[in-house]
Amino acid sequence: MTKETKIPCGISARHIHLSTGDLYTLFGDGYVLTKQKDLSQPGQYACEEKVNVVSPSGKVLEGVRILGPVRPATQLEISRSDAIRHKFTAPVRSSGDIAGSGSARLIGPKGEVEIKEGVIVADRHIHMSIEDGKKYGVSDREIVMVKVQGKKGGILHNVLCRVHKDFALDFHLDTDDACAFEINNGDLLEIVK
Repeated sequence: MTKETKIPCGISARHIHLSTGDLYTLFGDGYVLTKQKDLSQPGQYACEEKVNVVSPSGKVLEGVRILGPVRPATQLEISRSDAIRHKFTAPVRSSGDIAGSGSARLIGPKGEVEIKEGVIVADRHIHMSIEDGKKYGVSDREIVMVKVQGKKGGILHNVLCRVHKDFALDFHLDTDDACAFEINNGDLLEIVK
């Protein structure tokens, strides 16, 4: 039986996930995020709310969209270009792996929060359900390559497969990678093992 190889792509612009405590400090006690639209992963959504983020050198990223729901720890995901332009320390990490990552100051309508860590450039990764993992012949935490066709085609190395019963099939990469390879949301790319 031939394994499936084509996967849909989703491009992630800069965004922030907030802890409950930080949400309340920034927007007020008991504040509830306002859903703007659902995202590709079940239960995840973009919010109407945004915050300004200040780098340790004082440069400001304005209007960074919040993604919901709240998480155990606040995490800002930016591109390498954002990190260079705004002077953030932002190592390439998987979501949730924030120990020793960059710091920032968050400004909301009701208050400010200093995060000592949580600023990262998200790694390239593919979300898959258990069934998708079987169909594509990959296991959780396996590293694959993704082939891109077109005038600026090439191979994206070090793509982490995240296989979980609650995930929906989607290859996530940031705006820098998408621009470099001329990838658009929804493009079908090829897994190479």
